[in-house]
Amino acid sequence: MPNGSLSLAASLYLLSYDPETGMPTGAHTALLVRAAALTELVQRGMLTDTDGSPCPVADAATGDRALDGLLELIGESRPRSWHIWVGHQPRLTEHAVRDQMVAAGYVRAKGRRVLGLFPAKEYTLERPDQVAGMRDDAVRVLHGEQPAAEVSERDAALVTLAAAGELRAVVTATDAKVRKHRILELGERCGGMGPVLEKVIAQVRTALAAAVATAMLAATTTATAT
Repeated sequence: MPNGSLSLAASLYLLSYDPETGMPTGAHTALLVRAAALTELVQRGMLTDTDGSPCPVADAATGDRALDGLLELIGESRPRSWHIWVGHQPRLTEHAVRDQMVAAGYVRAKGRRVLGLFPAKEYTLERPDQVAGMRDDAVRVLHGEQPAAEVSERDAALVTLAAAGELRAVVTATDAKVRKHRILELGERCGGMGPVLEKVIAQVRTALAAAVATAMLAATTTATAT
């Protein structure tokens, strides 16, 4: 599976790992992966907007098990807004993508025991150089002089979602402030394929940012209570 065939969700999943340590660092990876999957399905024309909710196109299929699994989940569920779908059982999509990356050799699963008793798995990066290259490419999009209108919709979506999901390997806290205008331009670019996609991208970005903020608040509250 060469880099070019990686889904947007898979790319963001891999970018949540630190190439230096090989360990995952993203605190909001599940939300980010789900948001990326929704975005890619819209960009591929597999999801449409129906009264503010995603609706799969008849007989839609991508050939990607993680994306098709999400299409099936949405199709079999009651209507929910785009906002809700970002945070509704996002680990289902994350785990599907993770399993793909294990099968493709990007990530390695290793068994371990928690407290010496309970079996668990630890996931580490197997191709740090490739992921470091992906990170460098994304950072160049963020900091480059190439007009946003000339950036691919996929690359624009990757940086936009990385910013909303606070994926600091791509968009640092300083970048989020200093490069705010660039991020907005890229957000407009990844929604530039049509008014429906533009609306959906805006909703997914807002929902992702809100979900991340909620998760951070919950973590802070828990830490304070203990």
